[in-house]
Amino acid sequence: QVQLVESGGGLVQPGGSLRLSCAASGFTFNNFFMSWYRQAPGKDRELVARISNSGDRTYYADSVKGRCTVSRDNAKNTVYLQMNSLKSEDTAAYYCARISNFGFRPDVWGQGTQVTVSS
Repeated sequence: QVQLVESGGGLVQPGGSLRLSCAASGFTFNNFFMSWYRQAPGKDRELVARISNSGDRTYYADSVKGRCTVSRDNAKNTVYLQMNSLKSEDTAAYYCARISNFGFRPDVWGQGTQVTVSS
């Protein structure tokens, strides 16, 4: 079945780095844009980054621009989010999502991975 599985979250000190991974299965990965969202306690889920199916186009939220890099390896059916210079406000559950080719909205979600930035 169609599935997205995130990994790589954890506890990191402010200024540190993490790389999140999202392994996809059950669909033709290189046919779809992919995205990363996050949701902090008490806040709405927000788009963090998005990458085109070929990886040549990316989008970043202003809050992470310059600190995060989204990439993908279509041979491995995996999308990544490299996060640097982490701040306490980056603390959230991070979700990988497939972007539908109809309507350009997320239509498949992973279970999420927790990122906590704290000293």
